[in-house]
Amino acid sequence: MSVGIRAAWAGNVDHVTEEVFQELNLDYPGLEKVKAYYQKKNMKGAAKELLKYYRSRQGITDPDIDLSKIKLSDKERKWAQEALDHTFYVHDGYQPSFNYGKDINWQYWPVKDNELRWQLHRHKWFTPMGKAYQTTRNVNYAKEWALQYADWIAKNPLLNIQKKVYEDNIKLSDQQKENVRFAWRPLEVSHRLQDQIHQFVLFLNSPAFTPEFLTLFLDNYHRHAVHITRNYSGRGNHLLFEAQRIFFAGTFFPEFKEAKRWQTEGIDILNKEIHMQVYDDGGQFELDPHYHLACINIFCRAIEIAQANHLQQVIPQSYIDTVEKMIEMYSNICFPDYSNPCFSDAKLTNYKEVIKDYRAWAKLFPKNKQIAYFASEGKKGELPPYLSKGFLKSGFFVFRNSWKQDATVMVVKAGPKGEWHCQPDNGTFDIWYNGRNLFPDSGSYIYAGDSIVQKQRDWFRQTAVHNTLTLNNQNLETTQSKTILWQPDGQIQTLVTENPSYKDLRHRRTVFFVDQTYFVIVDEALGKARGMIDVHFLPGDGKLAVDEAQHRVATCYDGRSNMVIQAIGSQPFKTIQEEGWYSLAYRHKTARPAISFRTEKQSDAPVRFVTLVYPCQEQGAVKSFKADIVEASEKSLKININIDGKKRQLQW
Repeated sequence: MSVGIRAAWAGNVDHVTEEVFQELNLDYPGLEKVKAYYQKKNMKGAAKELLKYYRSRQGITDPDIDLSKIKLSDKERKWAQEALDHTFYVHDGYQPSFNYGKDINWQYWPVKDNELRWQLHRHKWFTPMGKAYQTTRNVNYAKEWALQYADWIAKNPLLNIQKKVYEDNIKLSDQQKENVRFAWRPLEVSHRLQDQIHQFVLFLNSPAFTPEFLTLFLDNYHRHAVHITRNYSGRGNHLLFEAQRIFFAGTFFPEFKEAKRWQTEGIDILNKEIHMQVYDDGGQFELDPHYHLACINIFCRAIEIAQANHLQQVIPQSYIDTVEKMIEMYSNICFPDYSNPCFSDAKLTNYKEVIKDYRAWAKLFPKNKQIAYFASEGKKGELPPYLSKGFLKSGFFVFRNSWKQDATVMVVKAGPKGEWHCQPDNGTFDIWYNGRNLFPDSGSYIYAGDSIVQKQRDWFRQTAVHNTLTLNNQNLETTQSKTILWQPDGQIQTLVTENPSYKDLRHRRTVFFVDQTYFVIVDEALGKARGMIDVHFLPGDGKLAVDEAQHRVATCYDGRSNMVIQAIGSQPFKTIQEEGWYSLAYRHKTARPAISFRTEKQSDAPVRFVTLVYPCQEQGAVKSFKADIVEASEKSLKININIDGKKRQLQW
């Protein structure tokens, strides 16, 4: 397409994009009339027949869009309405939305957060505009969508990375060149590739979807697909998204000459990556509950697309079995209200969204009674035949005394080195008790951008703002925990993990879950390193009663979900109150207290802390705690404890 045609499309709909007829397989069944007009060089006639073909095409399905059952949420209605005035919903973290000008400025960057710039190019308001058109038949939604679609093409030319030149020999300013990395990052391209299928279905029969516009749409769509196949991300969830969406593209638009290759290439990548990115225990290698869930849905999405279009044979059984393991793991590491720990870069997942996911999974795995139980909120299916569960390869461990709302649940994260979204937090944990998360993870708050944004991200990624041990409050140098012992049964359940956290300093953490009621955590700083040792504990927001002399902390929460924390050390130490925050959603944070038990390691001798974490209904229910380390070596640990006069011996 020439530059002139691209620019003209922002306000003129009289042009046929002729290149599309070279991109389509005109011998595809149903395109006979299109081919005949094309061979006569009657491009308008060919475009009209092409539109007729797509408006009457059958047998190819978008499983997300049923035109007879379109639902427009209040949020989507708002986004669609605002988009008419070029106020675009880009990201939940930036509300109210920004206005991008009467003459849309696709390079507008009001806050130097990369996500704000990247996600602008996902056009999240386009599909709500389509739903608004379908539910109201107000043609203004269709007209404005078509104009914005064409305007974006005109102002965001594509860099051909393979040739190191810009298509059509367009001369770009440095600012325009810089914009390419946001507008044409493969992840954003794949997002558009997927959502434009929905928009195609929603707008196809509107007056704004003219034959000329159809040729522009298909040419642009082809450009997107080709760009992805030349520029796949190296690994991680980005690659999975891109592969799943290119599979969808090849399935939904089989008329393109390259469609079969897209379809095959996409599913081949997914088949390969599912065994590279997912451990044998079902954990995804980014070690982040939010992205674990996202990857489940990427893999499931491919299954849904294949089933809807009679292509089940392209999905091997090993792929399906792995997805099932991923779902079972996810249900184990979540809390009774379906919420997830916000380890690493995870966000708190909405209850309604998770139930929706389970119901979709139940359709894909109708024989799985565990999935059926969670999908039906306990009305069908069965709970797992166990309570506590360890996923040793990925390093997630769950102590649990019940699956009900009043349960006590501790989820520990102590595994291998994770991918980009993983944080240096080995040994950290969340504890749910009686309907409340007593130790919400710090989360991530924000991703990446200029120095101001990066500073905000770095604060939440600190090892020191997680429930684990630090040397001189520095981030872990190594995250590669190994499991020494996992014993999930009986009255005293035990986890022992060890991480080579710093040069010459190993952190060994032992967690005892006693009588399915309370936790005793033993932290050992082992090695020749010298410096300040801190063991950090970060409760949720709310008032604390802190007794620094007794190294005791008691929550003062309303309701019947409280706890007592008390530490005993192998040498003198201090109780320090520090700055604390946690983030459950992008750019949302809540202040909270933070406690550290601190001592100075001055020799090769180990430093040890024994900490009681006792969930209780009444504030300050535990009055006294004593502990003596009887034996401690590389291969064993034995301690005597006394809680309000009741003595126990804990050992491994």
